Amino acid sequence: MQYRKLPKGTEQISVLGIGTSSIQASDEKEIEKIITASMENGINYFDMASSEAKPFAAYGRAVKGMRDKAYFQIHFGANYETGVYGWTTNLDTIKRSVDWQLKALQTDYIDFGFLHCIDESADLYEVEKAGIIRYIEELKKAGVVRHIGLSSHTPLLVNEVLDMGILDMLMFSINPAYDYAGSTEPNYAADSYAVGSVAERMNLYRRCEAEGVGISVMKAFSGGQLLKAETSPFGKELTEYQCIQYALDKPGVLTVLPGVRNMDDLKQILGFLDAAPEARDYSILGSFAPQDAAGKCVYCNHCQPCPMGLDVGLINKYYDLSRAGDLLAKSHYENLTVKADACVRCGHCNKRCPFHVDQVARMEEIADYFNC
Repeated sequence: MQYRKLPKGTEQISVLGIGTSSIQASDEKEIEKIITASMENGINYFDMASSEAKPFAAYGRAVKGMRDKAYFQIHFGANYETGVYGWTTNLDTIKRSVDWQLKALQTDYIDFGFLHCIDESADLYEVEKAGIIRYIEELKKAGVVRHIGLSSHTPLLVNEVLDMGILDMLMFSINPAYDYAGSTEPNYAADSYAVGSVAERMNLYRRCEAEGVGISVMKAFSGGQLLKAETSPFGKELTEYQCIQYALDKPGVLTVLPGVRNMDDLKQILGFLDAAPEARDYSILGSFAPQDAAGKCVYCNHCQPCPMGLDVGLINKYYDLSRAGDLLAKSHYENLTVKADACVRCGHCNKRCPFHVDQVARMEEIADYFNC
């Protein structure tokens, strides 16, 4: 394993970490084995923005006795009171959620306390107004939080928080699709396929590096879309190793956090460490002519909570997989308790989506597709 030092600290962070959004696909015993195997192979950085509450206790058991060898990203704003992920800016709810997470993880401190999924100035205002930033700062003074971080998809918003001078770490989405401006007369100063132009995103990476703010990378595979030609915005597939190396080569990046569903996924990710240089080489990007990737769902579920209980990310994923030829995807969709046709078109998901997906229209499209 390779390690990179946190600029504002002594922590040596593994270049490969673990994202937790998909690990609930395994049962708790399997999750324990995955985390134990991760640490045995040198992984020490774990993001805890899980899609469900289930993994927390399994993580706690796996790390017991080795807590000083693991770094947890815990999100102030991720709420698990219902057993599944929800987003909140209510301080009392956040306090309960963080206390619950600490107990489940069997720990009394937080390595990285993150302002969770702040993508707009209005969100930042709500977080400040609610006293959440002040609360995290108080926990840091008390030694409960070691470092303060932020997860966001919006360069402009990240710069606002960087101006506050409180951050040691940023969780940000970095992958080849998000950093492309197109192939026909690209305008890098104005365009990209994510939030913020290519120039804004690169300037953000450089600012983080210059100011000693480390970056942990989410969405390295664009929610899995880059790994299949059928779903890739380039129309051609990339490999996990190309995407990981791409992210690691960006200024300020300390670690990449792929989501793993099972032990096979972990073994695949760990293969990056021994992969030949040509297997990591992403120069093939120069030959790609990207399609328009704006408005594509990457299944992040930052649009949650849905008032009707739709798992918007999973519904989108099963739809995309089914259209790409996955024969099991339709049956997975049919097993969902709440399906796309339950959408009441309230527009909450559209307002929360960092990638500007019209999920209201998507739910109608998906319902028609599966009901035909």
